[in-house]
Amino acid sequence: MAPDDITLKLRDVRAAAGLSLSKVAEMTGVSKAMLGQIERGESSPTIATLWKIAKGFQLPLSALIGSETLRDTPSSDVFRTVTFPGSLEVKIVFPFDAGLRAETFHVNLAPNQLHESAAHAAGVTEEVFVLTGALDILRDGEWVSLRAGQGLRFAADLPHSYRAGEQGAAFLNMHHYAQLDALAAIG
Repeated sequence: MAPDDITLKLRDVRAAAGLSLSKVAEMTGVSKAMLGQIERGESSPTIATLWKIAKGFQLPLSALIGSETLRDTPSSDVFRTVTFPGSLEVKIVFPFDAGLRAETFHVNLAPNQLHESAAHAAGVTEEVFVLTGALDILRDGEWVSLRAGQGLRFAADLPHSYRAGEQGAAFLNMHHYAQLDALAAIG
């Protein structure tokens, strides 16, 4: 996905809400300057910044990086992959579905890569299913080790981390949203 797509999504979401950059900065904890740079295409947001924006708007992540055209399509060439330099590679498998209140991503981590994730919105639950490699997940202050074919469900409204093994890891990451006020606006 090109950074322009994220730029357009952020601009569209902010415009639909009728909010100034200052108000969005207040809601998200992302500086007004950074928000402006993202909207103008001068800066590519990190995954952490996108999560802050999604949380502030009470939106699922795929509302900022996804496309409604991905729904119910069996072709693998429609899946959108977003690479965050120095961080994660995220492929949208199923964009947010308002009826299910869920979205699914395919995530790749490089060998021995650590990714720390801030707390998501209240009530968000994640399910992780390891496809290849080994993955450790820090949740509730404890590391849980998983290998291919194993999964874990945990509360993602607390800080959590992912750590790939020596061969790296690929996993499915499902987000379930218990409460988001803005769901009807994007569903």
